[in-house]
Amino acid sequence: MRLTHFVLSAFLLSVLLTSCGPNTRESIDEEQFGAYWYQGKAEINVFDLKQSRYGEEREGKSVMIFVTEDFSRRKQVKLDKPESAGGDARKVLKLNMTRDFVTGIYPYHTMLSVFTPVQDEVPSFKITHLVSEWCGQTFAQLNWKNAAYQVKLYSYFESEGDQELKVDAPSEDEIFNLIRLSPELVPQGDVRLIPSLTFQRFAHIPFKAYRAKISLEELGQQTNQFVIEYPELNRTVKIQFIKTFPFEIVSWEEIRISPSGREERSIATRNEKMQIDYWTKNGVEDEWLRKQLGL
Repeated sequence: MRLTHFVLSAFLLSVLLTSCGPNTRESIDEEQFGAYWYQGKAEINVFDLKQSRYGEEREGKSVMIFVTEDFSRRKQVKLDKPESAGGDARKVLKLNMTRDFVTGIYPYHTMLSVFTPVQDEVPSFKITHLVSEWCGQTFAQLNWKNAAYQVKLYSYFESEGDQELKVDAPSEDEIFNLIRLSPELVPQGDVRLIPSLTFQRFAHIPFKAYRAKISLEELGQQTNQFVIEYPELNRTVKIQFIKTFPFEIVSWEEIRISPSGREERSIATRNEKMQIDYWTKNGVEDEWLRKQLGL
C-alpha cells in the first residue's frame, strides 16, 4: 500500500513539474536545425553599414555572429560543464552583433548579445548591450526572471546611469534570433516590445516597452521581410531574410523621424558570410581571414 502511494505521489509530482515548465517550440525542425547549428561552428555575417548619427550618415561595418551554446537557465551564463548541469542546461542560439563607425574624429563601437532558447517557448534568457566611444561607455543587462526582464543600466550620462528596472515585455533585439530559429516564431500584429537597445541608447528615450505593429511582407521568390512600426517613436524597422532554412538575414534598416522632423535612416547590407570555429583562429597567421571577410 505504501509503495502504491509512493508511486502515485511520484507520478503526480512529475506531472506537476512538467505542467509548470515552459512550452516547447513546435515550428523548429530539430533534425534540420541540428545538422546546421550543432556542427561546432559559428556563422559570421559581415554587413556594409550606413549609420545615421548626429544628423549625418556614417559608413561603417556591422557583424552578426550566430552560434549555439550550452547555457544555464538558472545562472544565465554559458556552462563550462554542460554534461553535469542536468536539467539546468539549455541550448541557446546566441547572437553577437557589432556596429563600428566613426563620428568626426572619434570612433563608435556597439555590441549586442542575445541568448535565445532553442526549445523553451519563453523570451530570450539574457540580453546585454554595450556602447563605447571617446566620451565614455554605457552598458545594459536584461535577465528574464519571473515573467519579466530584470534590467540593470549603467551609463556616464547622469539621467541614464545606474538604474534597476522591471519590464514585462519581449525585446525587439531577439527578433533576429527568432527568424533564424523559425520565422513562424515572430509574433505579428499589435505587440508590446522593448525597442532595440542600440536605438534606445542613441535616442536617449525612456527605457520601457512601447506599442508596436509587426507585419510580414513577401518580397519575392527568395526573400521576405518583417516590418516593425512604433507609432509613438515615429520609427520603423525592416529585417529582410531568406525565406528557406537556415533563414539568413541579408539586410536590416531603421527609419526614424526625429523630434526636429528630420528623417534618420540606417541601413546594413550583407556582403560576406563564413561558417567557422573562429575561437580557434586566434593566431597571427589567421589574420588573413579578416581580409576574406572584408574586415
